[in-house]
Amino acid sequence: VLNKKIINRDVPDGINLPDSIHPVLKRIYASRNIKSSEDLDYSLGSLIPYEELGGIDDAVILLQEMITQKKRILIVADFDADGATSCALAIRGLTAMGAEDVIYVVPNRFEHGYGLSPKIVDVALDHDPDLIVTVDNGISSISGVEHAKKNGIKVLITDHHLPGDKLPSADVIINPQLKENKFPSKNLAGVGVIFYILLALRAKLKAENWFDEKNIKYPNLANLLDLVALGTISDLVPLDKNNRTMVA
Repeated sequence: VLNKKIINRDVPDGINLPDSIHPVLKRIYASRNIKSSEDLDYSLGSLIPYEELGGIDDAVILLQEMITQKKRILIVADFDADGATSCALAIRGLTAMGAEDVIYVVPNRFEHGYGLSPKIVDVALDHDPDLIVTVDNGISSISGVEHAKKNGIKVLITDHHLPGDKLPSADVIINPQLKENKFPSKNLAGVGVIFYILLALRAKLKAENWFDEKNIKYPNLANLLDLVALGTISDLVPLDKNNRTMVA
């Protein structure tokens, strides 16, 4: 029999919820740090702007170069639900943007080790990629990134795990956990990170008339939020306001 534990949550002051909400529901909301109508707005327009995610402009420039020059992009994904949904999201999103050559590999931890290891780079070399994009991994892949760079492959790391004292020498690293990254939410899952990158990439390509010139249907990224929801919930990251908006 599981032991049940009742958690008594303190109700903070400064509650400014509408009177139309039942007092009991107000108390429940307030105890979960929901204090105003804005906190109940889960429209996509209430997401933290992608511009606030550190390094995202550099990531967009790199991906734009790969897409417009028809280069080969290889996704290296983790094996768990967050990694799998991140991989699917990256492939579907980049393809919708006009990328013509996107492939992926998922390392076998028993055979290749974790993340972008030198062994998985050797596997990648058989596919001759121009760019490796890690999703939900890579922040600790120092030797793997070095191996890829020595072989002329550019590397974009997208991750949400805590970094170590030393960072890999990737071309671009996107991780809200980096100390210098001022993104207000540190709770993005890997799939949330790649979703933000796709938002920024779409805006950049639209501003440069890429979709009109190439007769590409404007990508509706909201159609991919089921992947974001699945990966976010499965990875058990805190459902703060930003994550809850993407999941809702």
